[in-house]
Amino acid sequence: MKLTMAGIKDREAWEKAGIQLPGYDVEEVSEKARKAPRWVHFGIGNIFRVFIGGIADGLLEEGALDRGLTCVETFDYDVADKIYAPYDNLGLSVILHGDGTRDYKVLGALAETVKAQSSNEKQWNRLKEIFAAPSLQLVSFTITEKGYALQKADGTWFPFVEADIKNGPTKATGAMAVLTAMLYERYQAGKYPLALVSMDNCSQNGARLRQSVLTMAEEWKKAGYVDDGFLAYVSDEKIIAFPWTMIDKITPRPSEQIAADLEALGVEDMQPVITAKKTYIAPFVNAEKPQYLVIEDSFPNGRPALEKGFGVYMADRKTVNLAERMKVTVCLNPVHSATGPLGVALGYELFAHMLNTDADMMKMARMVAYDEGLPVVQDPGILSPQAFVDELFNDRFPNEYLGDTNLRLAVDVSQMVGIRFGETIKAYVEKYGDASRLTALPLGIAGWLRYMLAVDDAGKKYELAPDPMNEEIQEQLKDIVVGQPETFTDQLRPILSNERLFFIDLYKAGVGEKVENMFREMIAGPGAIKATIHKYVNA
Repeated sequence: MKLTMAGIKDREAWEKAGIQLPGYDVEEVSEKARKAPRWVHFGIGNIFRVFIGGIADGLLEEGALDRGLTCVETFDYDVADKIYAPYDNLGLSVILHGDGTRDYKVLGALAETVKAQSSNEKQWNRLKEIFAAPSLQLVSFTITEKGYALQKADGTWFPFVEADIKNGPTKATGAMAVLTAMLYERYQAGKYPLALVSMDNCSQNGARLRQSVLTMAEEWKKAGYVDDGFLAYVSDEKIIAFPWTMIDKITPRPSEQIAADLEALGVEDMQPVITAKKTYIAPFVNAEKPQYLVIEDSFPNGRPALEKGFGVYMADRKTVNLAERMKVTVCLNPVHSATGPLGVALGYELFAHMLNTDADMMKMARMVAYDEGLPVVQDPGILSPQAFVDELFNDRFPNEYLGDTNLRLAVDVSQMVGIRFGETIKAYVEKYGDASRLTALPLGIAGWLRYMLAVDDAGKKYELAPDPMNEEIQEQLKDIVVGQPETFTDQLRPILSNERLFFIDLYKAGVGEKVENMFREMIAGPGAIKATIHKYVNA
């Protein structure tokens, strides 16, 4: 069986293998999307296909949506060439339950794939056509937090951003420049309204996206590429809206075992690929079933019936913000970022296995959420923080069938420490005057920096997960030697006092010295990480 338009016509073979096929006409909904695009998505990796694509698939099954999604890739064009094109834009969802059972479903909601590549005239012109279409209602994004970043930690432009500002809309390369260039096309075509919906895991994601677009537009205005009318167009949220969202679905990288199992069922060519840009992706996506997507209901050109999607909640901005803060700054993501890097340094491959077998790591994870997070979280109303955390620890985190790795949880941590640690630390400063009563969060920060030394608790070297600040931080820590605590002097101070990173100076917050002391204990020698964690979580 081939995962192609021709291949899925053999319904009997797929159903015999236990794989559900689309109940709608995939070719028809794809053609409608190409003729009159309604929903575009930037960032077409794993989370998009299984979550956003899955929601659209469900809406198509219900008849609540009549066309597929337009899939736009701004960063890794191999994804389009190796995962979308050979499979006729079809995807395969594999939902992993805690009891070991799986649900298989072919997704037909991914209508068209476009590379946002200004050097590719055909693709660039197609993208212009899409954005000029009056039918277009929303553009959603899963490009990760770093996709919105224009400046380095020192406040200077990233080199590619500097080039995008200098070269203008016709030669845009970065995601924010590409988007702003396409908004300029839409402005010129008729000043049509649009909603730009960030679905990335960062606080006030809509505001972050808006700031990046406005910054790019303003820089192009200074350079003479766009006019005042365009600035007014993108600045008016009644015309170009930037709804805030909270998104939650644990989506590990594709499992080689699942690829083998699918091939044993008769599905051909299921092996994952690693692209030149280190994207690990496959024709299928494996993920947990629970999912939450809370969206601010601000769509100036109308929208699909999103509220009918599984796990989708439409709300006002305040509710979205509270739901997002509940999840990203307190309940889920801080647990991942505090324990994932430590798990790598301790030699645990799988996150769930670590929590299920290491009592101290489970205790630390629970401290992050229950003891230190819940006391300062605000209830968003539509989701109970207590119930949310209970579900995480009772059902979601222990699910070893997910195969989620600690190394995945260590990706881009430098871009997340402000959101995932800094916000709670700020809340403690506001509530108690300082954050000195915290233990698990400082332990997580010390653990992340200990992980950055790339030497595990047994003294063996390992490769760091991708992070734009790896080189910069490793350069600052280069003189620290594991087993020689005396080599640690004041190397952490520039990092822990950096308000661009943590959104607060950790020394002024009363936790900087605590992090230093924990870090010093963690570099004492073999076994020091485990001993340090045991000491603090059992104090």
